[in-house]
Amino acid sequence: MTGTDQDAAPRPADTFTVRSPATGDPVGEHPVHGPEEVARAVERARTAAAGWAALPAAHRRAHLLRWKHTLASSVDTVAGTIAAETGKPHGDAVLEVVLTLEHLNWAARNADRVLRRRRVRSGLLAANQRSSVAHRPLGVIGVIGPWNYPLYTPMGSIGYALAAGNAVVFKPSEHTPGTGVLLAELLASAVPEHAGLLTTVTGAAATGEALARSGVDKVAFTGSPGTARKVMAVCARSLTPFLAECGGKDATIVTADADLDAAADAVVWGAMSNAGQTCAGVERVYAVREVHAPLCRKVVERAGALRAGPVPDAVYGPMTMPAQTAVVRRHVEQALADGARALLGDAASISASSSASGSFVTPVVLADVPEDSPAMTEETFGPVVAINAVESADEAVRRANASPYALAASVFCRDRRAGAAIAARLRAGAVSVNSVLGFAGVPALPFGGSGESGFGRIHGADGLRAFTAPQSVTVQRFAPPVNLTSFSTPAAARERAVAAAKWLHLHR
Repeated sequence: MTGTDQDAAPRPADTFTVRSPATGDPVGEHPVHGPEEVARAVERARTAAAGWAALPAAHRRAHLLRWKHTLASSVDTVAGTIAAETGKPHGDAVLEVVLTLEHLNWAARNADRVLRRRRVRSGLLAANQRSSVAHRPLGVIGVIGPWNYPLYTPMGSIGYALAAGNAVVFKPSEHTPGTGVLLAELLASAVPEHAGLLTTVTGAAATGEALARSGVDKVAFTGSPGTARKVMAVCARSLTPFLAECGGKDATIVTADADLDAAADAVVWGAMSNAGQTCAGVERVYAVREVHAPLCRKVVERAGALRAGPVPDAVYGPMTMPAQTAVVRRHVEQALADGARALLGDAASISASSSASGSFVTPVVLADVPEDSPAMTEETFGPVVAINAVESADEAVRRANASPYALAASVFCRDRRAGAAIAARLRAGAVSVNSVLGFAGVPALPFGGSGESGFGRIHGADGLRAFTAPQSVTVQRFAPPVNLTSFSTPAAARERAVAAAKWLHLHR
């Protein structure tokens, strides 16, 4: 376990080795934490949570900002760990850290404003009551993180949960445990007086299951829908609340009047950055027919110029999980068998890109992919984009909404009001107009989806409230003229009060 007192805890005998997806070289050795180690982490977190929640909000804010400053001064170190474990270029890892800092800053500075007790109207029936609602921390939050953005994504839960007054036990992906270990170490060095506030436990699925069974007060999970269902089933046994972000099949709509250069640039970045391993990136594009061909040409031109592989000027790295390469290949092969056209790359180029030094998948651009092909219905999670022609924006909306996923989307339209109107019709939980992933850099915006994309929200005010329990309080200011909650009230008085209420509701 990694926290403030990890040296005092016995270390498990079993360990696992993390290897670079780019080179295959070992980059870390970590313990496999079992149920006993996880239980100890949760116990320490309970002690830390009590002291943390009791602090004035201003003190928690100061501590979290000190942690933010420590992270900011360690950007290169943290980014280096991310890059080593995921294989992504150092510059991409630095951007991930910078986005994380922005969110941590917002959560720390806005938690008190969002969560403080607030007055609410009592209404005529309870005019003698002063009513208020506050948001109390839940206690200990278990966070199970992903490997594609091993800092930014879990910090959407960790940072906001801490800002809301909770302690956290974090189980990072077994592919990126070093990032989680370093995160806890940096908090411990910044806020040494709150030992156990953030503890990282490492291991694979069994460690995550142990965390879900440990009695934490909520589990925040990021991963596949299949794994989410398994974790949720464990949580259901103890009625542990569960928040799930499960990926997407994100669509981009391009209207007839769109700026095609801007759309093509955004599509290529959204589909190919991080080797396409972005849950809210771009996997499907629906372009109105009159601009479909020129958009395809511009996308192919830009995507074809990208460099992937173990070269200094590579713009993205390998598939972090080599097994994902097989998924990408299957989707492309099936799409072509179903009648799609390969405008750039094909299944053969994907096969040739895998080697002992890593699975580097070069960009693939498809067109005319049948809507029931896996490349259009399942999350590909690789540098592949499908561009289909539609007759109208209405058809584009229908096709985009037909997916079982509903996480993110984007719209390109010169008329910004028309673009916003299209965005409003999409089922996606987050939509960017004339950009992709525009919402990712806005901490005040909640993030999450529905359907196969999961449920619940992180980030923003909703993300802070997600790690609290609302508490409603009434304080009687004076005795009511007619006490409707007493057996001693005469029946005649009760009847007059009911008649008066009925009259008011009939005439206002």
